[in-house]
Parts: sequence; structure tokens; C-alpha cells
Amino acid sequence: MGEPAGSARPFILLSPALGAITFLLIVPVFFVLVYSFWLRSSVGAEIPGFHLDNWREVIGDAFYRHILFSTLRIGAITTVLCALLGYVPAYFIAMSKTRHRTLLLLLLILPFWISYIIRTMSWINILGVSGAVNQVLMALGLVSEPVQMLYNEATVILGLVHFLLPFMVLNVYVSLDAIDPNLADASRSLGATDFQTFREVTLPLSLPGLAAGGLLCFVLAAGTYITPLVLGGPRDAMFANLVFEAIITQLNWPLGSALSIVLLLVLGSIVTVYNRLVGLGQIAKSFG
Repeated sequence: MGEPAGSARPFILLSPALGAITFLLIVPVFFVLVYSFWLRSSVGAEIPGFHLDNWREVIGDAFYRHILFSTLRIGAITTVLCALLGYVPAYFIAMSKTRHRTLLLLLLILPFWISYIIRTMSWINILGVSGAVNQVLMALGLVSEPVQMLYNEATVILGLVHFLLPFMVLNVYVSLDAIDPNLADASRSLGATDFQTFREVTLPLSLPGLAAGGLLCFVLAAGTYITPLVLGGPRDAMFANLVFEAIITQLNWPLGSALSIVLLLVLGSIVTVYNRLVGLGQIAKSFG
């Protein structure tokens, strides 16, 4: 009698978390999946049933495939830029011996206190036709008229990097801060230079944090719709914008549900492959 009780104890302890995941994640996704097989009638009403029309449209239309590939490409570019730009400040904060390191971390998370939408729209005042950059360029005589710098793919990537860079820095910082400083000292005592110590010791041990930050940045970038909606043009829509357009503008909930499931499956597949190649368990150990 003691063994069944002992084997059931972990499930009893996990039941609150499992219940929250079930009712807040699994059940809503299940309803969205069911809804994706419904149809929207010409009068705007939904027709219950098991219909594949939405799925045929999403999978068979080259327009949706093009937007999906463009979304993954923008997400990958954003992730690479966040990794390149985020490693240096994370390394500086982690290796800093100053007593103001807590202040540096506070400044790093300070952007999270401001609304994401406000931070995104601030680029309009910076790069817009009457924005700060154009005003400076015209005051210096470098241009005779304002330069159009908004509403393109480059601006969308800029906005995404601005939004996601703190996530990358925090993940890399945690990984770097967990490295035993005695390892670097031992490397130098064996004759390695500072660069060799970084290349052979620090960088490999910080890769789990870099991998965790990369995964987080990619998934968030590929699933966003605010940044391309505010900073992008008509040709710079991402896949989440199609979901927003179908549900909010067209009121076509079944089509929007099918688009949502497709994006969920694609990102879930990428995370699964990522787990096989990198190992999410290994990433979690770096923060233990």
C-alpha cells in the first residue's frame, strides 16, 4: 500500500501546476484546433463541423507560405543580431567587479517597465519624416529633404531587436555569472592568454545561456504582430499579422484559428528540433 501512495505523491504535488497548464494552455489550444475545422458562412455566422477548407487554403496558398518563410527569416536575423549585440554587455556586467553591478542590472530591466507598444511607437518619433534623426540630418545639411526610414523590413528588425535584446542579455548574463572564476584563473596559470581563456573556457561554458536566449528571442520574434503592424509596411507583414487580420478585421475566426495552429506547429517543431540538437535540459542546468 505504501508504494502506490509514494508513486502518486509527485503527481499530487504537481497537480496545481498540471491543472493550470491543462486549463490555461491545453484546453484553449484544443478549442482553437476544433474551431479551425469550422466554416464562416457568407452572412458571417460560423458553421460547426469537420471541414478542411481552411486548412486547404492555408497550406495550399503560396501567399501564406511566403509570409511564413519571411517570418522565420526575420526571426532568425533578429536572433543573430541579438546574440551579437547582447553578448558584450552581458559579459561586461558579469565580469564587472564594481559595486554598481546591481545598478547595471536595474538599467537592463528598466525597459520592461515601459509598455512594449510605447517602446515600439517611439521609433516613429526617432525615424519618422519629422523625427529626431531627420531633423539632425537636415540641420547638418546632409540631406535637403526628410529621408523615409520607416515602414520597411529593416525597421521591423530594428524594433524587434530593441524589444528582445534585454532577454538575450539577461540569459547570457546568468550563464556567465554561474561560471566558476577559478576556471579562468587556472587557464591563465597554464599560460593561456586572455583571449585563449575566453575562447576555450568562458565562451563554451556560456553557450547554454546563449542558446536559451536565442530560442526565446526567435520564438517571441516569430510570434509578434505589434512591431510589423506599427513599423512595417503592407509588404512586411508577419504570420501573426495574418491571424490578427483574419480574426479582428475579417471576423473569420475559423481561418484565424487554422493560421494560429499552423504557426504553433511550426514553432513547436523548431523547438523540438532545437531540443534534439542543443538540449533544453542542458540549458535548464545552466541556470540551476
